[in-house]
Amino acid sequence: MARYLCRLLTFLGLSASLLFLVAGSALAHTRSAGDSHAGLDIPEMSHGEMAVISDYRSGIIDLASRAIDTNEPFRRVLNYAEIQYSYCLWGRMPGSVTDEESPFNECAHAYLAATKAVLMSMREMPREASAADEIISAIDADMAGRGLALITCRFSGEAFNTADIVEPHWSRVPLHPASMASLTGLASAFGLMAFALRRFLRPRAQSSE
Repeated sequence: MARYLCRLLTFLGLSASLLFLVAGSALAHTRSAGDSHAGLDIPEMSHGEMAVISDYRSGIIDLASRAIDTNEPFRRVLNYAEIQYSYCLWGRMPGSVTDEESPFNECAHAYLAATKAVLMSMREMPREASAADEIISAIDADMAGRGLALITCRFSGEAFNTADIVEPHWSRVPLHPASMASLTGLASAFGLMAFALRRFLRPRAQSSE
């Protein structure tokens, strides 16, 4: 039993170390002030808008993916919104939308700003305009009801560009308890799964010899 626990703790430690090594290497590719702006500009959005639009994101993206009257700029912004969403770990990190101090907050601003741009573009599409207007009206009412219209944060005035992928600030993860706990838990879960799989397959491999 002691040997089992020792192996388990060692594996979890290695998993956590690997996670931060990968995060550190990703930091080298994080958006910087010198990045190219050859893509399409995406207007900024307020912190208050983020909190509401995140609730409508799946509906907006679903409508946009079925849109017929599209053009290249629209498709590029939609593609950026979906790529940026995956870079931000699909919005699964705690506080990524609501917590200004989250290392995932800026990348959340990026994919939600792109999502808003996609929604606003659909107002000009004959077949999608009605559905887009309904979503916009619901968002406006939700923001007014929750008093979020004037809430800002340090990223509220930041515009984005489809040529620039905004990655999480990996170096800040250890300073943000919620993100640290979530990623450590994820690494531990993968470690446990790999350890259990190894234990499960070992007897089968031995019996086949």
